[in-house]
Amino acid sequence: MNETVATGVPDLSTDLYRDVVEFADGTPEPVHWFAIHFTEGAIVLLGVLLVLAALTRLVGGDVRDRALALAAPVTVVLAYGASEGLKSLVAEDRPCRSPAGLMIVAGHCPAVGDWSFPSNHATIAGALAATTLLLHRRFGLLAVPLAVLAALSRVFVGVHYPHDVAAGLLLGALIGTLLTPLAARPLAEVLGRLFPRPAPTLAPPARR
Repeated sequence: MNETVATGVPDLSTDLYRDVVEFADGTPEPVHWFAIHFTEGAIVLLGVLLVLAALTRLVGGDVRDRALALAAPVTVVLAYGASEGLKSLVAEDRPCRSPAGLMIVAGHCPAVGDWSFPSNHATIAGALAATTLLLHRRFGLLAVPLAVLAALSRVFVGVHYPHDVAAGLLLGALIGTLLTPLAARPLAEVLGRLFPRPAPTLAPPARR
């Protein structure tokens, strides 16, 4: 590993990272295998939950429901873009490149220039969970703990500090919660013009 010293990283986060990685290294190989696959698979599962939640709004919903369902994935993409921008701005090196050279479950550290703060995985997970909760309460209550586990898994496999994933979750959740309703408003107007409701027909008066 490179002998790069991370600057600006909170001591608490560094200590927590070391504790988690040392614990992870002592777990059995099947746990390592599960963690490596879960860290990616959880995002897929969260995406499936969002699709299911969106379908409940698209099928049988009104114009606003459909607009919310269509706006949700857009805000997830925006959250990812925001995390990428912050990564380039902060340029915090990965903890697995620290001089300590800890063994990590992931087996390898991301390439140089793939910065650590905030975690893209955690940001996407937070945005997916938040938008799912906006669209469907029950699916959302499944998505929220799954998103937290997805974020924590990035620390467990050794590629992020705890503060990276905490910031990512918060960033994704805020963007998903705040921007989805805002984006849905103009989208609902467009949908309303494209698919106007037919005028109600008056029933003929009953004959006496």
